[in-house]
Amino acid sequence: MGKRGPKPKGKVKIRWSPDFAYAIGLLVTDGNLSKYGRHISFVSKDIEQIETFTKCLDIKVTVGSSFSGYKKIKTWRVQFGDVIFHQWLMSIGIMPKKSKILGIIKIPQKYFIDFLRGCFDGDGCSYSYWDPRWKSSFMFYLSFASGSLTFLQWISKVLYDRFHIKGHITKASKKSTNYQLKYSKHEAIKLVKRMYSTKQKPCLQRKRLKISQSFAIMGLPTLV
Repeated sequence: MGKRGPKPKGKVKIRWSPDFAYAIGLLVTDGNLSKYGRHISFVSKDIEQIETFTKCLDIKVTVGSSFSGYKKIKTWRVQFGDVIFHQWLMSIGIMPKKSKILGIIKIPQKYFIDFLRGCFDGDGCSYSYWDPRWKSSFMFYLSFASGSLTFLQWISKVLYDRFHIKGHITKASKKSTNYQLKYSKHEAIKLVKRMYSTKQKPCLQRKRLKISQSFAIMGLPTLV
């Protein structure tokens, strides 16, 4: 028999924590696993997001950039090889070309909200406006987007079963193949208070600030 090669060493320390769960949420939305079983990449238009991602995983990698889309928006990208981490991600439900086929992700209940905040910072948004149909009516919504209906149905069920927070799923548009899980004002407020329970947990600051500005209009304590 020939000599065996060296045993693969993991770059990422696989240990659940609020930071680690947040990074997994980012990977689910804006990450990619190579089909060859080794490389993991993560892309964002926010350099802050890239820095937070690498900090949460406690890895040192080179950050690259490129311009994409019609408007040539600058995006940032990190890629690293880790066979053990790649295999582990597959074992919890994350796979290559995952956008349309995601299902249940095996997240410990204790860290689900941290994972969800990562998903929100990746593919979620908040929006608000004054409704002209009613006097002094300020509308506020939180939404999560995905190409997988099953994935959003799972998130919706967990939030309802654990926290009695009820949302609804719609198509992004008539022609779109993507879906949106939406939470309207009172349900959205309850969810925000859980996702941003402390200032110490990682998040994308521009999204937190936007929500905080909406809270200020509604006369609620701000998040910053």
